Amino acid sequence: MEPIPEYTQSVGEELKALTASGALAADSAQLEVAGRLDRVLHNLRDARPAKKKSALGWLFAKGSGKPKAVRGLYVHGSVGRGKTMLMDMFFKKAPVDRKRRAHFHEFMADVHGRIHAHRMKLKSGETQEADPVPPVAASIFAEAELLCFDEFTVTDITDAMILARLFKELFDLGCVLVATSNVAPEDLYRDGLNRGLFLPFIDLLRQHVDVVTLDSPTDYRMQKLASLPVYVTPLDGRADAALEAAWHQVTEGKRAQPAEIPMKGRTIHVPLEAGRAARFTFADLCERPLGASDYLALADRYDAIFVEHIPRLGPEKRNETKRFIILVDALYDHTVRLYVSAATAPEDLLTERRGTEGFEFDRTVSRLFEMRSPDYLELHREKRQVI
Repeated sequence: MEPIPEYTQSVGEELKALTASGALAADSAQLEVAGRLDRVLHNLRDARPAKKKSALGWLFAKGSGKPKAVRGLYVHGSVGRGKTMLMDMFFKKAPVDRKRRAHFHEFMADVHGRIHAHRMKLKSGETQEADPVPPVAASIFAEAELLCFDEFTVTDITDAMILARLFKELFDLGCVLVATSNVAPEDLYRDGLNRGLFLPFIDLLRQHVDVVTLDSPTDYRMQKLASLPVYVTPLDGRADAALEAAWHQVTEGKRAQPAEIPMKGRTIHVPLEAGRAARFTFADLCERPLGASDYLALADRYDAIFVEHIPRLGPEKRNETKRFIILVDALYDHTVRLYVSAATAPEDLLTERRGTEGFEFDRTVSRLFEMRSPDYLELHREKRQVI
């Protein structure tokens, strides 16, 4: 097998090298999008010789005094077609010192934080500029001349209302945008409240980026997920390693951090959250006073849930067993993808089958088996359209 070069000048070259090595299957749709990304790379490199004394001078055409337009790219298509992989390749190669890659919701949370900070300065008299959008856009551009967004999607009205004004400022400054999304630009914020006020952003977007569909016939993510271990036993180092590998595959390198989910005056603590995946131990979910409403909230929020270190369930763990039954029911009913490590196979987890609990646990065992099946994975894909 030929060694794969760690760095190549183009996304297309790297993709072809991976294909030649056998690491990837040949995919003409991915190669076409790679070519469009390489065009952006070429234009970014071509703009650099125009660099002047100003830190922003590289974006100006020679002698024109006007920003040299580098059109970005908006790549959309179904999940699992390789958009994130291509973005990885592009971002590493982008010849820009100040560049930023973020999930869109993370970026907008930062924007709203900056707007709030500006308003506090206005209130305290530190600034006289009433409109926070231009200075916020300037501060973002000072940190990132190239913005790369994963999973561009607009669901929040406060985001929708500010996008056109924010990106007009960013594009006027010379910001270059490259984004991936599951939907075409015209389908962003579809059926959203006051969508008419959002439509100017779509027009603005099309003025500054090219739009391309990644229409690969193969859902690579589903292929990978189908091969992942979803129920690992016994509890040992190999089980821990298998679930760790599955977590990295499912989350695709997203940043994982703790989270708190508000629940009627209290919160559900999530030890690790990355995108729409969450990671718990059995103790986190079943040894604490949680109920059906808590598990349903988790099922609504996450597409994949990891539950590690499920022990054998004896009579002394009756409450924990009841919670585990309710948890599995909630996740199953919402077609959540479940990954677990457990002491034994599902049918041997309950040490004694007595009364109603024994009958209910038989249903849990059945569901744990079904949640590992290709049919459940396909149902999950159809209903969730994400992980």
